[in-house]
Amino acid sequence: MNTPIRRLSVFAMLLFGALMLQLTWIQGFQAEAIREDPLNSRQYTERLTEQRGPIVIGDENVAFSTDISEEDEPARFQREYAGGTMYTPVVGSFRSYGASGIEYTENALLDGSDDRLAVRNFRDMITGREPEGARVELTIDPAVQEAGFKGFEQLGMNGAAVAIEPDTGAILGSVSYPSYDANDVVSITDITEAGENYVALENQEDQPLLNRALRERYAPGSTFKIVTAAAAIEHLDAGPDSTQDAPDNLSFNSGPNLPNATPGGTCNGGSPDTLAHSIQISCNTSFANWAIEMGGEALSEQATAFGFNPEEGEEFNVPLNVIPSLAPVESEDSILGRAGIGQSNVESTPLQMAMVAAGVANSGEVMHPYLVDSVRDADRSVVTQTSPEVYSQATSASTASMLKDMMVLVTGPDGSGPNAAIPGVDVAGKTGTAETGGELGTHNWFIGFAPADDPEIAVAVVIEHGGGSGGSLAAPIARQMMEAVVL
Repeated sequence: MNTPIRRLSVFAMLLFGALMLQLTWIQGFQAEAIREDPLNSRQYTERLTEQRGPIVIGDENVAFSTDISEEDEPARFQREYAGGTMYTPVVGSFRSYGASGIEYTENALLDGSDDRLAVRNFRDMITGREPEGARVELTIDPAVQEAGFKGFEQLGMNGAAVAIEPDTGAILGSVSYPSYDANDVVSITDITEAGENYVALENQEDQPLLNRALRERYAPGSTFKIVTAAAAIEHLDAGPDSTQDAPDNLSFNSGPNLPNATPGGTCNGGSPDTLAHSIQISCNTSFANWAIEMGGEALSEQATAFGFNPEEGEEFNVPLNVIPSLAPVESEDSILGRAGIGQSNVESTPLQMAMVAAGVANSGEVMHPYLVDSVRDADRSVVTQTSPEVYSQATSASTASMLKDMMVLVTGPDGSGPNAAIPGVDVAGKTGTAETGGELGTHNWFIGFAPADDPEIAVAVVIEHGGGSGGSLAAPIARQMMEAVVL
Protein backbone atom coordinates (compact mmCIF):
# COMPACT_ATOMS: atom_id res chain seq x y z
CA MET A 1 0.00 0.00 0.00
CA ASN A 2 1.52 3.31 -1.05
CA THR A 3 1.86 6.23 1.29
CA PRO A 4 -1.10 8.39 -0.02
CA ILE A 5 -3.54 5.49 0.34
CA ARG A 6 -2.26 4.68 3.79
CA ARG A 7 -2.68 8.30 4.87
CA LEU A 8 -6.17 8.39 3.41
CA SER A 9 -7.06 5.21 5.31
CA VAL A 10 -5.81 6.67 8.59
CA PHE A 11 -7.75 9.88 7.95
CA ALA A 12 -10.93 7.90 7.19
CA MET A 13 -10.49 5.92 10.42
CA LEU A 14 -10.10 9.15 12.38
CA LEU A 15 -13.29 10.48 10.82
CA PHE A 16 -15.17 7.30 11.76
CA GLY A 17 -13.74 7.56 15.28
CA ALA A 18 -14.84 11.17 15.59
CA LEU A 19 -18.30 10.24 14.31
CA MET A 20 -18.60 7.43 16.87
CA LEU A 21 -17.51 9.74 19.69
CA GLN A 22 -20.03 12.36 18.57
CA LEU A 23 -22.87 9.80 18.43
CA THR A 24 -21.89 8.46 21.86
CA TRP A 25 -21.83 11.98 23.29
CA ILE A 26 -25.23 12.89 21.82
CA GLN A 27 -27.04 9.64 22.57
CA GLY A 28 -25.37 8.80 25.85
CA PHE A 29 -24.70 12.10 27.56
CA GLN A 30 -26.93 14.70 25.90
CA ALA A 31 -30.03 12.63 25.30
CA GLU A 32 -31.98 13.98 28.25
CA ALA A 33 -31.01 17.61 27.59
CA ILE A 34 -32.07 17.31 23.95
CA ARG A 35 -35.28 15.54 24.90
CA GLU A 36 -36.20 18.26 27.43
CA ASP A 37 -35.11 21.20 25.27
CA PRO A 38 -38.02 23.67 24.87
CA LEU A 39 -37.38 23.75 21.10
CA ASN A 40 -37.85 19.99 20.81
CA SER A 41 -41.55 19.74 19.94
CA ARG A 42 -41.47 15.93 19.78
CA GLN A 43 -41.65 15.73 23.57
CA TYR A 44 -45.07 17.38 23.25
CA THR A 45 -46.51 15.89 20.04
CA GLU A 46 -45.66 12.36 21.15
CA ARG A 47 -47.63 12.89 24.38
CA LEU A 48 -50.89 13.92 22.73
CA THR A 49 -52.06 10.31 22.76
CA GLU A 50 -51.45 9.98 26.52
CA GLN A 51 -53.55 11.17 29.42
CA ARG A 52 -51.73 13.87 31.35
CA GLY A 53 -52.50 14.29 35.00
CA PRO A 54 -54.51 17.27 36.20
CA ILE A 55 -53.23 20.50 37.72
CA VAL A 56 -55.30 21.30 40.78
CA ILE A 57 -56.05 24.59 42.54
CA GLY A 58 -58.26 24.32 45.60
CA ASP A 59 -60.50 21.36 44.80
CA GLU A 60 -60.77 22.14 41.09
CA ASN A 61 -58.92 20.61 38.17
CA VAL A 62 -57.83 23.77 36.36
CA ALA A 63 -55.94 21.80 33.71
CA PHE A 64 -57.07 18.33 32.61
CA SER A 65 -57.12 15.99 29.60
CA THR A 66 -60.25 14.91 27.74
CA ASP A 67 -60.37 11.99 25.30
CA ILE A 68 -61.76 13.41 22.05
CA SER A 69 -61.25 10.30 19.90
CA GLU A 70 -64.15 8.73 18.06
CA GLU A 71 -65.23 5.15 18.63
CA ASP A 72 -62.65 2.59 17.40
CA GLU A 73 -60.03 5.35 17.05
CA PRO A 74 -56.79 5.47 19.06
CA ALA A 75 -57.07 7.68 22.13
CA ARG A 76 -56.39 11.38 21.58
CA PHE A 77 -56.36 13.71 24.55
CA GLN A 78 -57.22 17.39 24.33
CA ARG A 79 -55.81 19.54 27.14
CA GLU A 80 -58.48 21.80 28.61
CA TYR A 81 -58.28 24.68 31.08
CA ALA A 82 -60.74 26.08 33.60
CA GLY A 83 -60.68 29.57 35.05
CA GLY A 84 -60.32 31.48 31.80
CA THR A 85 -57.36 33.88 31.85
CA MET A 86 -56.96 34.05 35.63
CA TYR A 87 -54.67 31.03 36.16
CA THR A 88 -52.80 30.87 32.84
CA PRO A 89 -49.59 32.72 33.88
CA VAL A 90 -49.08 30.10 36.61
CA VAL A 91 -50.58 26.95 35.07
CA GLY A 92 -49.31 27.70 31.56
CA SER A 93 -50.36 25.75 28.49
CA PHE A 94 -49.40 22.41 26.95
CA ARG A 95 -49.27 22.73 23.19
CA SER A 96 -48.25 20.51 20.31
CA TYR A 97 -45.34 22.92 19.74
CA GLY A 98 -44.28 23.66 23.33
CA ALA A 99 -45.33 24.25 26.91
CA SER A 100 -45.14 26.93 29.59
CA GLY A 101 -45.82 27.45 33.29
CA ILE A 102 -46.40 24.45 35.55
CA GLU A 103 -47.24 22.45 32.42
CA TYR A 104 -43.59 22.88 31.44
CA THR A 105 -41.75 22.67 34.77
CA GLU A 106 -43.72 19.61 35.98
CA ASN A 107 -44.03 17.98 32.55
CA ALA A 108 -42.37 14.67 33.50
CA LEU A 109 -44.75 14.23 36.45
CA LEU A 110 -47.82 15.25 34.48
CA ASP A 111 -47.07 12.89 31.59
CA GLY A 112 -46.05 10.05 33.91
CA SER A 113 -42.46 9.65 32.72
CA ASP A 114 -40.80 10.85 35.94
CA ASP A 115 -38.67 8.23 37.70
CA ARG A 116 -40.64 8.82 40.90
CA LEU A 117 -43.62 7.21 39.17
CA ALA A 118 -41.71 4.12 38.02
CA VAL A 119 -43.27 1.75 40.56
CA ARG A 120 -46.78 2.97 39.75
CA ASN A 121 -46.10 2.66 36.01
CA PHE A 122 -44.79 -0.89 36.41
CA ARG A 123 -47.88 -1.84 38.40
CA ASP A 124 -50.14 -0.35 35.71
CA MET A 125 -48.29 -2.29 33.02
CA ILE A 126 -48.75 -5.58 34.91
CA THR A 127 -52.43 -4.99 35.66
CA GLY A 128 -53.23 -3.62 32.22
CA ARG A 129 -54.41 -0.34 33.66
CA GLU A 130 -54.43 2.68 31.32
CA PRO A 131 -51.40 4.86 32.17
CA GLU A 132 -52.06 8.33 33.56
CA GLY A 133 -49.85 11.19 34.66
CA ALA A 134 -49.55 12.45 38.21
CA ARG A 135 -51.81 15.02 39.87
CA VAL A 136 -50.00 18.30 40.63
CA GLU A 137 -51.63 20.28 43.43
CA LEU A 138 -50.74 23.98 43.71
CA THR A 139 -50.59 26.32 46.70
CA ILE A 140 -52.76 28.99 45.03
CA ASP A 141 -55.79 30.05 47.08
CA PRO A 142 -58.65 30.56 44.57
CA ALA A 143 -60.19 33.38 46.63
CA VAL A 144 -56.91 35.29 46.80
CA GLN A 145 -56.20 34.80 43.09
CA GLU A 146 -59.70 35.87 42.11
CA ALA A 147 -59.57 38.96 44.32
CA GLY A 148 -56.32 40.09 42.73
CA PHE A 149 -57.32 39.32 39.16
CA LYS A 150 -60.72 41.01 39.44
CA GLY A 151 -59.01 44.04 40.95
CA PHE A 152 -56.92 44.44 37.81
CA GLU A 153 -59.91 43.79 35.55
CA GLN A 154 -61.88 46.55 37.26
CA LEU A 155 -58.92 48.93 37.18
CA GLY A 156 -58.17 48.14 33.52
CA MET A 157 -54.41 48.63 33.94
CA ASN A 158 -51.50 46.26 33.42
CA GLY A 159 -49.56 44.93 36.37
CA ALA A 160 -49.02 42.05 38.74
CA ALA A 161 -49.65 40.89 42.28
CA VAL A 162 -48.15 38.17 44.48
CA ALA A 163 -49.39 36.88 47.83
CA ILE A 164 -47.32 34.67 50.13
CA GLU A 165 -48.03 32.79 53.34
CA PRO A 166 -45.25 34.33 55.46
CA ASP A 167 -44.39 31.39 57.72
CA THR A 168 -44.21 28.77 54.93
CA GLY A 169 -43.45 30.58 51.67
CA ALA A 170 -46.50 29.04 49.97
CA ILE A 171 -47.61 31.32 47.12
CA LEU A 172 -51.31 32.04 47.69
CA GLY A 173 -51.76 34.24 44.64
CA SER A 174 -49.77 35.10 41.54
CA VAL A 175 -51.58 37.48 39.21
CA SER A 176 -50.29 38.82 35.92
CA TYR A 177 -52.46 41.15 33.91
CA PRO A 178 -53.28 41.05 31.04
CA SER A 179 -53.34 37.32 30.47
CA TYR A 180 -54.75 34.92 27.86
CA ASP A 181 -57.00 31.88 27.71
CA ALA A 182 -54.85 28.78 27.30
CA ASN A 183 -57.71 27.00 25.52
CA ASP A 184 -57.12 29.26 22.51
CA VAL A 185 -53.62 27.89 21.86
CA VAL A 186 -53.86 24.16 22.60
CA SER A 187 -56.31 22.71 20.06
CA ILE A 188 -55.11 19.40 18.62
CA THR A 189 -57.96 19.31 16.08
CA ASP A 190 -56.72 22.52 14.48
CA ILE A 191 -53.04 22.84 15.33
CA THR A 192 -52.54 25.52 12.66
CA GLU A 193 -55.14 27.84 14.18
CA ALA A 194 -53.77 27.24 17.67
CA GLY A 195 -50.29 28.16 16.47
CA GLU A 196 -51.56 31.29 14.75
CA ASN A 197 -53.35 32.35 17.92
CA TYR A 198 -50.13 31.96 19.88
CA VAL A 199 -48.14 34.02 17.37
CA ALA A 200 -50.80 36.73 17.56
CA LEU A 201 -50.39 36.81 21.35
CA GLU A 202 -46.62 37.07 20.95
CA ASN A 203 -47.08 40.15 18.78
CA GLN A 204 -49.51 41.99 21.06
CA GLU A 205 -48.08 45.21 22.48
CA ASP A 206 -49.37 44.58 26.02
CA GLN A 207 -47.54 41.20 26.20
CA PRO A 208 -50.20 38.84 27.59
CA LEU A 209 -47.69 35.96 27.43
CA LEU A 210 -45.37 37.71 29.91
CA ASN A 211 -45.63 36.56 33.52
CA ARG A 212 -45.19 39.96 35.09
CA ALA A 213 -45.27 38.58 38.64
CA LEU A 214 -42.09 36.55 38.16
CA ARG A 215 -40.46 37.64 34.90
CA GLU A 216 -40.65 41.44 34.89
CA ARG A 217 -38.60 43.93 36.90
CA TYR A 218 -39.84 47.34 37.98
CA ALA A 219 -38.36 50.17 40.01
CA PRO A 220 -39.97 49.43 43.40
CA GLY A 221 -40.10 53.06 44.45
CA SER A 222 -40.88 53.80 48.07
CA THR A 223 -41.75 50.19 48.94
CA PHE A 224 -37.95 49.71 48.94
CA LYS A 225 -37.77 52.12 51.88
CA ILE A 226 -38.57 49.08 54.06
CA VAL A 227 -35.24 47.59 52.94
CA THR A 228 -33.50 50.91 53.59
CA ALA A 229 -35.09 51.19 57.03
CA ALA A 230 -34.03 47.61 57.83
CA ALA A 231 -30.45 48.50 56.87
CA ALA A 232 -30.55 51.67 59.00
CA ILE A 233 -31.65 49.64 62.03
CA GLU A 234 -29.23 46.77 61.42
CA HIS A 235 -26.17 48.82 60.38
CA LEU A 236 -26.63 52.20 62.06
CA ASP A 237 -28.45 51.11 65.21
CA ALA A 238 -31.37 53.34 64.26
CA GLY A 239 -34.82 53.07 65.80
CA PRO A 240 -38.32 54.44 65.14
CA ASP A 241 -37.46 57.71 66.92
CA SER A 242 -34.08 58.18 65.23
CA THR A 243 -34.01 61.30 63.07
CA GLN A 244 -32.49 62.19 59.76
CA ASP A 245 -32.31 65.49 57.89
CA ALA A 246 -35.43 65.84 55.73
CA PRO A 247 -35.19 69.05 53.68
CA ASP A 248 -37.93 69.83 51.22
CA ASN A 249 -35.30 69.52 48.48
CA LEU A 250 -32.12 67.50 48.85
CA SER A 251 -29.11 68.63 46.86
CA PHE A 252 -26.20 66.35 45.97
CA ASN A 253 -22.56 66.85 45.08
CA SER A 254 -23.47 65.48 41.66
CA GLY A 255 -26.78 64.90 39.92
CA PRO A 256 -30.13 66.68 40.14
CA ASN A 257 -31.85 67.61 43.39
CA LEU A 258 -34.34 65.22 45.00
CA PRO A 259 -37.71 66.72 45.99
CA ASN A 260 -40.24 65.26 48.38
CA ALA A 261 -43.40 63.79 46.94
CA THR A 262 -45.41 64.15 50.13
CA PRO A 263 -48.41 66.51 50.19
CA GLY A 264 -47.05 70.03 50.23
CA GLY A 265 -43.59 68.76 49.35
CA THR A 266 -42.46 68.64 52.95
CA CYS A 267 -41.95 65.87 55.52
CA ASN A 268 -41.62 67.65 58.83
CA GLY A 269 -41.68 71.27 57.78
CA GLY A 270 -38.12 70.81 56.52
CA SER A 271 -36.85 69.78 59.96
CA PRO A 272 -35.23 66.39 60.71
CA ASP A 273 -37.81 63.61 60.62
CA THR A 274 -38.07 60.39 62.60
CA LEU A 275 -37.70 57.04 60.88
CA ALA A 276 -41.25 56.06 61.89
CA HIS A 277 -42.83 59.25 60.53
CA SER A 278 -40.76 59.05 57.36
CA ILE A 279 -42.18 55.57 56.69
CA GLN A 280 -45.69 56.67 57.62
CA ILE A 281 -45.80 59.54 55.12
CA SER A 282 -43.10 58.17 52.75
CA CYS A 283 -40.47 60.90 53.02
CA ASN A 284 -37.94 60.88 50.18
CA THR A 285 -35.20 63.15 51.42
CA SER A 286 -34.76 61.57 54.83
CA PHE A 287 -34.50 58.11 53.31
CA ALA A 288 -32.00 59.32 50.73
CA ASN A 289 -29.91 60.65 53.63
CA TRP A 290 -30.22 57.33 55.48
CA ALA A 291 -28.87 55.55 52.38
CA ILE A 292 -25.98 57.99 52.03
CA GLU A 293 -25.06 57.69 55.70
CA MET A 294 -24.97 53.87 55.70
CA GLY A 295 -23.23 53.63 52.31
CA GLY A 296 -23.87 51.60 49.20
CA GLU A 297 -22.40 48.34 50.49
CA ALA A 298 -24.65 48.21 53.57
CA LEU A 299 -27.77 49.00 51.54
CA SER A 300 -26.97 46.41 48.86
CA GLU A 301 -26.08 43.84 51.51
CA GLN A 302 -29.46 44.30 53.19
CA ALA A 303 -31.25 43.94 49.87
CA THR A 304 -29.30 40.77 49.16
CA ALA A 305 -30.44 39.35 52.50
CA PHE A 306 -34.04 39.71 51.33
CA GLY A 307 -33.31 37.99 47.98
CA PHE A 308 -31.93 40.68 45.66
CA ASN A 309 -28.59 40.29 43.85
CA PRO A 310 -28.25 36.49 43.44
CA GLU A 311 -24.79 35.25 42.54
CA GLU A 312 -24.02 35.05 38.84
CA GLY A 313 -25.44 31.87 37.36
CA GLU A 314 -27.62 31.17 40.40
CA GLU A 315 -31.20 30.32 39.43
CA PHE A 316 -34.28 30.98 41.54
CA ASN A 317 -37.23 28.68 40.84
CA VAL A 318 -40.62 28.32 42.51
CA PRO A 319 -40.57 26.02 40.36
CA LEU A 320 -41.29 28.61 37.63
CA ASN A 321 -38.10 30.49 36.91
CA VAL A 322 -37.85 33.97 38.46
CA ILE A 323 -35.60 36.65 37.01
CA PRO A 324 -33.17 38.26 39.49
CA SER A 325 -34.03 41.46 41.34
CA LEU A 326 -31.17 43.96 41.53
CA ALA A 327 -29.87 46.47 44.07
CA PRO A 328 -26.20 46.98 43.21
CA VAL A 329 -23.62 48.75 45.34
CA GLU A 330 -23.68 52.49 44.60
CA SER A 331 -21.12 55.12 45.57
CA GLU A 332 -22.15 58.40 43.91
CA ASP A 333 -24.35 60.28 46.36
CA SER A 334 -27.09 61.19 43.89
CA ILE A 335 -27.46 57.59 42.69
CA LEU A 336 -27.12 56.11 46.18
CA GLY A 337 -29.67 58.53 47.62
CA ARG A 338 -32.18 57.59 44.96
CA ALA A 339 -31.40 53.90 45.47
CA GLY A 340 -32.50 54.39 49.06
CA ILE A 341 -35.98 55.26 47.81
CA GLY A 342 -36.13 52.42 45.28
CA GLN A 343 -35.06 54.35 42.18
CA SER A 344 -31.84 54.63 40.08
CA ASN A 345 -30.55 51.06 39.47
CA VAL A 346 -32.86 49.23 41.89
CA GLU A 347 -35.17 46.80 40.06
CA SER A 348 -37.52 44.24 41.56
CA THR A 349 -40.05 41.61 40.57
CA PRO A 350 -43.38 41.68 42.38
CA LEU A 351 -42.45 38.31 43.91
CA GLN A 352 -39.30 39.83 45.42
CA MET A 353 -41.18 42.68 47.06
CA ALA A 354 -43.71 40.16 48.40
CA MET A 355 -40.72 38.33 49.91
CA VAL A 356 -39.64 41.58 51.60
CA ALA A 357 -43.10 42.00 53.15
CA ALA A 358 -43.26 38.30 54.10
CA GLY A 359 -39.79 38.46 55.69
CA VAL A 360 -40.78 41.35 57.92
CA ALA A 361 -44.03 39.56 58.78
CA ASN A 362 -42.13 36.38 59.70
CA SER A 363 -39.81 37.96 62.30
CA GLY A 364 -37.12 38.70 59.71
CA GLU A 365 -36.97 35.15 58.32
CA VAL A 366 -37.64 34.86 54.58
CA MET A 367 -39.06 31.52 53.48
CA HIS A 368 -38.38 30.13 50.01
CA PRO A 369 -41.54 30.73 47.92
CA TYR A 370 -43.13 27.72 46.24
CA LEU A 371 -46.13 26.96 44.03
CA VAL A 372 -46.40 23.14 44.14
CA ASP A 373 -47.91 21.91 47.38
CA SER A 374 -47.95 18.19 46.57
CA VAL A 375 -47.88 15.65 43.77
CA ARG A 376 -50.09 12.56 43.87
CA ASP A 377 -50.36 9.56 41.58
CA ALA A 378 -53.60 8.36 40.01
CA ASP A 379 -54.53 6.58 43.27
CA ARG A 380 -54.05 9.86 45.22
CA SER A 381 -51.00 8.45 46.97
CA VAL A 382 -48.46 11.18 47.79
CA VAL A 383 -45.46 11.20 45.45
CA THR A 384 -43.92 14.40 46.80
CA GLN A 385 -44.95 16.90 49.48
CA THR A 386 -43.24 20.28 49.66
CA SER A 387 -41.66 21.09 53.01
CA PRO A 388 -41.16 24.80 53.80
CA GLU A 389 -37.51 25.91 53.62
CA VAL A 390 -35.81 28.99 55.03
CA TYR A 391 -34.34 31.17 52.30
CA SER A 392 -32.55 33.66 54.56
CA GLN A 393 -32.59 35.50 57.87
CA ALA A 394 -32.95 38.97 56.40
CA THR A 395 -33.13 40.85 59.71
CA SER A 396 -33.22 40.14 63.41
CA ALA A 397 -36.61 39.54 65.02
CA SER A 398 -36.36 42.85 66.88
CA THR A 399 -35.69 44.77 63.65
CA ALA A 400 -38.67 43.09 62.00
CA SER A 401 -40.86 44.00 64.97
CA MET A 402 -39.88 47.68 64.70
CA LEU A 403 -40.53 47.66 60.96
CA LYS A 404 -43.94 46.07 61.49
CA ASP A 405 -44.99 48.72 64.01
CA MET A 406 -43.90 51.50 61.67
CA MET A 407 -45.65 49.88 58.69
CA VAL A 408 -48.93 49.77 60.63
CA LEU A 409 -48.81 53.59 60.72
CA VAL A 410 -48.92 53.62 56.89
CA THR A 411 -52.45 52.21 56.71
CA GLY A 412 -53.77 54.52 59.44
CA PRO A 413 -55.73 57.71 58.68
CA ASP A 414 -52.57 59.85 58.67
CA GLY A 415 -50.49 57.43 56.59
CA SER A 416 -49.92 57.17 52.85
CA GLY A 417 -51.91 53.93 52.45
CA PRO A 418 -55.28 54.09 54.26
CA ASN A 419 -56.94 52.40 51.26
CA ALA A 420 -55.31 49.14 52.39
CA ALA A 421 -56.91 49.30 55.83
CA ILE A 422 -59.26 46.48 56.84
CA PRO A 423 -61.83 47.33 59.55
CA GLY A 424 -61.07 45.43 62.73
CA VAL A 425 -57.71 44.15 61.44
CA ASP A 426 -54.30 45.80 61.85
CA VAL A 427 -52.61 45.97 58.45
CA ALA A 428 -48.91 46.69 57.97
CA GLY A 429 -48.03 48.27 54.66
CA LYS A 430 -45.92 50.55 52.52
CA THR A 431 -46.88 52.51 49.44
CA GLY A 432 -44.64 53.23 46.50
CA THR A 433 -44.63 55.45 43.43
CA ALA A 434 -41.73 54.93 41.03
CA GLU A 435 -40.68 57.33 38.30
CA THR A 436 -40.17 55.60 34.94
CA GLY A 437 -38.77 58.41 32.82
CA GLY A 438 -40.04 59.77 29.53
CA GLU A 439 -43.74 60.35 28.98
CA LEU A 440 -44.88 57.11 30.61
CA GLY A 441 -46.66 57.32 33.92
CA THR A 442 -45.28 56.18 37.26
CA HIS A 443 -45.42 52.58 38.52
CA ASN A 444 -47.64 52.37 41.59
CA TRP A 445 -46.92 49.89 44.39
CA PHE A 446 -48.19 48.57 47.66
CA ILE A 447 -46.66 45.89 49.88
CA GLY A 448 -47.98 44.71 53.22
CA PHE A 449 -49.28 41.93 55.43
CA ALA A 450 -52.19 41.12 57.71
CA PRO A 451 -53.08 40.67 60.48
CA ALA A 452 -50.05 42.64 61.61
CA ASP A 453 -49.77 40.85 64.95
CA ASP A 454 -50.26 37.33 63.53
CA PRO A 455 -49.62 37.50 59.76
CA GLU A 456 -51.44 35.05 57.50
CA ILE A 457 -50.77 36.73 54.15
CA ALA A 458 -48.15 39.09 52.71
CA VAL A 459 -48.74 40.86 49.41
CA ALA A 460 -47.09 42.97 46.75
CA VAL A 461 -49.04 44.76 44.02
CA VAL A 462 -47.68 46.87 41.18
CA ILE A 463 -49.68 48.90 38.67
CA GLU A 464 -47.68 49.39 35.50
CA HIS A 465 -47.50 53.04 34.40
CA GLY A 466 -50.60 53.81 36.44
CA GLY A 467 -49.61 57.46 36.77
CA GLY A 468 -51.25 57.78 40.18
CA SER A 469 -50.06 56.72 43.61
CA GLY A 470 -49.54 53.38 45.26
CA GLY A 471 -52.02 54.34 47.95
CA SER A 472 -54.81 55.06 45.44
CA LEU A 473 -54.25 52.37 42.79
CA ALA A 474 -52.35 49.41 44.25
CA ALA A 475 -53.50 49.46 47.89
CA PRO A 476 -57.16 48.60 47.16
CA ILE A 477 -56.15 45.46 45.24
CA ALA A 478 -53.80 44.44 48.04
CA ARG A 479 -56.58 44.97 50.57
CA GLN A 480 -58.96 42.73 48.60
CA MET A 481 -56.36 39.96 48.42
CA MET A 482 -55.67 40.17 52.16
CA GLU A 483 -59.39 40.23 52.96
CA ALA A 484 -59.79 36.92 51.11
CA VAL A 485 -57.69 35.32 53.86
CA VAL A 486 -58.28 37.29 57.05
CA LEU A 487 -62.05 37.92 56.86
